[in-house]
Amino acid sequence: MPRLKTLTLGCKVNQYETQFVREGLLSLGYRDAVGDEPADLCIVNTCTVTGEGDAKSRQAIRRLHRRNPTARIVVMGCYATRAPEEIAALPGVAEVITDKRELPDWLKRIGVVDVPDGISEFGGRHRAYVKVQDGCLLRCSYCIIPLVRPVPHSRDPESIEREVARLVERGYREIVLTGVHLGHYGVESNRRKPKSQWLRLSHLLERLVELPGEFRLRLSSIEATEVTRELIDILAARPDRICPHIHLCMQSGSDRVLRRMRRRWSARMFVDRCRLLQERLDHPALTTDWMVGFPGETEEDFDASCQVARQVGFAKCHIFPFSPRRGTPAAEMTGQISGDVKRDRAARAAALERRLRESYWDSLVGRRVQVLLEGPAREGSGLVGTCCRYAPVVVESETLHHGPLQLGQLMEAAVVGRGADGLRGHPLPEGVVP
Repeated sequence: MPRLKTLTLGCKVNQYETQFVREGLLSLGYRDAVGDEPADLCIVNTCTVTGEGDAKSRQAIRRLHRRNPTARIVVMGCYATRAPEEIAALPGVAEVITDKRELPDWLKRIGVVDVPDGISEFGGRHRAYVKVQDGCLLRCSYCIIPLVRPVPHSRDPESIEREVARLVERGYREIVLTGVHLGHYGVESNRRKPKSQWLRLSHLLERLVELPGEFRLRLSSIEATEVTRELIDILAARPDRICPHIHLCMQSGSDRVLRRMRRRWSARMFVDRCRLLQERLDHPALTTDWMVGFPGETEEDFDASCQVARQVGFAKCHIFPFSPRRGTPAAEMTGQISGDVKRDRAARAAALERRLRESYWDSLVGRRVQVLLEGPAREGSGLVGTCCRYAPVVVESETLHHGPLQLGQLMEAAVVGRGADGLRGHPLPEGVVP
């Protein structure tokens, strides 16, 4: 039986696509190589968001070749799309797949008779990602992704429904909907259709929440302009099914920097959309991406971002310094910021983020939250999981009323305190989901 190794760099979409290919190859008779066991075929899914992503992808391919010298290495992903010649020149690379839309055809070409209609499992995890959309039409000045995934494509809702139902039946209790531009789900199919027939993310959610079984849905990253009133309506109507957690991409709180980034809104509009979510939903967790040190960013611009972060009260921020990406307009802009200044601003942003996160966690003490149990706690006999509001929660097993805690359970817990790394919770007697 031929042996397979897969390696994924980058985003949730890449992780999903690797699993899609893996399931097709398993159906062909491959099995996963265990530990240091040499593989016959290696699949590498690359990332090209930053130059560092390119470098990590090259390093991974070289390392796989050294450890599996006779294996065929097949490379896919955004770096493979952007620079296939560079990839093909690396040792051991037998094939480069330059377009993710070709994956089903590639599986057929190597002998897979029944190409999977989505995925059926997601490794050893207790949550599964489901890709519902691909492609981005925006042209943010710092981003290379629209050049490597330029064609928007949304999956049929029927196919997504089947996939989610299959994953729930197999025991996955959290399904994360993801896409390259999730808020544009359905957009390309709505051209030349009357508005009454449009397909949007809110319509997909309306269908998925009605599926049977014990599970919850979570949205991955979305743009503030795409948080429509229709989307908020379904989020507010079904908190039992959809996590009250929205990841909105801020990037900057300075209007001047946002214009240079070619973003589509002002800081005020971003804050207003966050306020609307906070008014309509029950104490939602709002998380974000925050880029510091964009070309031309002044101290005043940085302070404006800090002010927006305080106004919103983010539950978590992914903070990262600007990294020039060859091939994007921002890489050629004047006013490039020194590494020392970027590191200083990133450190100050991280300190603010920590205070905001802890403040939000404090506000959850005394509340009831739904927790997905995912692993053993670092100390004691409890388990740690992620609550619906995206905070880590340690639940002590000895407080359980209905038998031992089990990994993969969804359960209701009362938040009784906060530590440095997350919340502490006690299970509620009626809250354990089998």
